[in-house]
Amino acid sequence: MVESWADQRVPGRNRNHHRRRGETRRASRARRVAIYARVSSREHQPNLERQVERLETYCAAKGYQITTVVTEIASGVNDARPKFLALLRDVTMTTIVVEQKDRATRFGFRYLETLLELQGRGFEVVNVAENNQEDLLADLTSILYSFMARLYGQRRAKRKTEKIVKELEAEDAPG
Repeated sequence: MVESWADQRVPGRNRNHHRRRGETRRASRARRVAIYARVSSREHQPNLERQVERLETYCAAKGYQITTVVTEIASGVNDARPKFLALLRDVTMTTIVVEQKDRATRFGFRYLETLLELQGRGFEVVNVAENNQEDLLADLTSILYSFMARLYGQRRAKRKTEKIVKELEAEDAPG
């Protein structure tokens, strides 16, 4: 979402040059639109395909020509999603359309949005939460999910380490 820069001064120009009402920072270059759809596990793959269809329909209704469609199966808490990171690095992509903020990231959406805006790029979120309570509940759920995943991951890692130690001890045992 890019807010209008109407009647704001443009840095580096003299006082008499202002952006016209409705003009956005991205207006100076051709719009290149990417769809980003994500689900957290393979069992949700059918939802991924439906998500892409909904986003394509949305873009068609807005008159956007879609440059690329990126789909990924990974947790929104995971900050090492290769396809999403490649999309963020692609400075030619001016608009990244997502169904909901949490499809891009569970935490720090505003940071990503701000950094993209500094590059004259941005996210377009189709289903924006109606109120802050929805956002707070989603954040709480994400925090609990992240905590539980780490906890179970640590337990799994501990069991794996214990198994390796037992195997090494068995190899070293005389006999």
